[in-house]
Amino acid sequence: MDKSIHSKEYKVVLQRLKKARMEAGLTQVQVAKKLGHHQSYISKIESGERRVDVVELKRIASLYNKSVSYFL
Repeated sequence: MDKSIHSKEYKVVLQRLKKARMEAGLTQVQVAKKLGHHQSYISKIESGERRVDVVELKRIASLYNKSVSYFL
């Protein structure tokens, strides 16, 4: 039995968030600064410690030049 607190679907979202950030050539620090957060905020989102909300996902998608549907 998988003891993860996240579904397989959410793990895909997390992988795509990190991949999109890297494809955009941005560090967690750069993304955090552009969104008005600390680097740890982005780190926690990408690691699954913090759930990303839809409004923040929309901002992140725009920053990475991706559609929101890319992450879903």
